[in-house]
Amino acid sequence: MRARTRTAYGFLTPYLVIFAAFWVWPIIYSFWLSFLQTRGLPWRFNPGATWGRLIVDPAFANALKNTLLILAIQVPVMITLATILAVLLNSPLLKARGLMRFAFFAPVVVGEVAYAAVFRLMFNAEFGVVNKIAGGVGLPAVEWFSNPTAAMALIIIAITWRWVGYNAILILSGLQSIPADVYEAATLDRVSKFKQFIFITLPLLRPVILVCLVLSIIGTMQLFVEPFLITNRGGPGSATETLGLFLYRQGFTVLNFGYASAVAYTIAALAVLISLVNFWLAREPK
Repeated sequence: MRARTRTAYGFLTPYLVIFAAFWVWPIIYSFWLSFLQTRGLPWRFNPGATWGRLIVDPAFANALKNTLLILAIQVPVMITLATILAVLLNSPLLKARGLMRFAFFAPVVVGEVAYAAVFRLMFNAEFGVVNKIAGGVGLPAVEWFSNPTAAMALIIIAITWRWVGYNAILILSGLQSIPADVYEAATLDRVSKFKQFIFITLPLLRPVILVCLVLSIIGTMQLFVEPFLITNRGGPGSATETLGLFLYRQGFTVLNFGYASAVAYTIAALAVLISLVNFWLAREPK
């Protein structure tokens, strides 16, 4: 048994070395960096310049506000739409269900740069198809990239379009695991379809929806691509700057690695905290 154990660890050693070098060590080192003043040489221990700055930095407060705003609006809307879409995709009346499921899942596999470019063209104030359609029905054109509220709405629309199908497929897998005899018994008791959905489907989908919720929270706290590519690096001004984009600017634009590390650990801590709150709210009643 000892020989087999040594052989097993021998095969695992290359992976463990790479894992430690490119994952464990960067996490430990970035935590140490979060206590260092890295603007200027030599770097020195100064937590007030990193963790202390988080408390008083208006740019960080703005990025945090934008991220939490997106989180509060986009995630509930996306999970609701994904649940409804999953129920529709699970309907036996739907034709070509396989094709429809792939169609709604497809946005996830579209390249981020490509889909960002498409959204910038669609929502262009002068020749974008969205404003053309709005003008055709008598609505005023919207300056999607120069109006802060419209730019934030555009970010929420883009994220929802990209991820609603992904979450719908996850919820669909939960729907298909619900025994059919549960619905048959409810139908025999003359329970309406709506009440079946509220009192049977949703409670049984709670674990899957919770997983989707936690994954969405983690993804939103790290949001970077959409404000960077669609609204031109968090524009207009910093109206759509998120924590992920703020972290990027601190680390790779001004090269303030210590402050960027503190922001990174703050993002991770907030994601864990919000996820734990959701786990607590969704716990099974005793």
